[in-house]
Amino acid sequence: MNGEPIYGMMAEFDSAAALLEATKRTNQAGYRKIDAYSPFPVEGLAEAVGFHHDEVPLVVLIGGIIGGLTGYLMQYWMMAVDYPLNIGGRPPHSWPAFIVITFEMTILFAGISAVFGMLALNGLPMPYHPVFNVPRFAFASKDRFFLVVFSSDKRYDPVETRKFMEGLDPVSVAEVPS
Repeated sequence: MNGEPIYGMMAEFDSAAALLEATKRTNQAGYRKIDAYSPFPVEGLAEAVGFHHDEVPLVVLIGGIIGGLTGYLMQYWMMAVDYPLNIGGRPPHSWPAFIVITFEMTILFAGISAVFGMLALNGLPMPYHPVFNVPRFAFASKDRFFLVVFSSDKRYDPVETRKFMEGLDPVSVAEVPS
């Protein structure tokens, strides 16, 4: 505790089962702003951390609706308002002819919204993350498992959180400087 701003408290575990159990106990203790890191996917870890829902489908839906409306209104404007042409005796607002482009614009906008929505909601790109300040975190991609309680959590207290995390039987506990 040297006066640097603290990002959180990190506990290191040597197995996925220990990490999963520690994450469940941390969530049950009332800590809500937590994150877990492991070298491979762990079944049930996302639920234990507290991930509930995903906003990407809503972003894709909104993007698709905007794309469909853009495609339709663009064709309507061009064919009925800006430059009406009599093509084969059809009326200027011939909606069946607009279906293909409307569908394609819906798919295009939904796909672009999915990519950029996923990047934005995941906070990417992230060239720097405070957990890399802990030297032991280099083992997160090899054979170690880590649990972090963020200092922005309502229940976070440096002394009490350290005691709690040491009670989870970790390999080590470290402060994560910002």
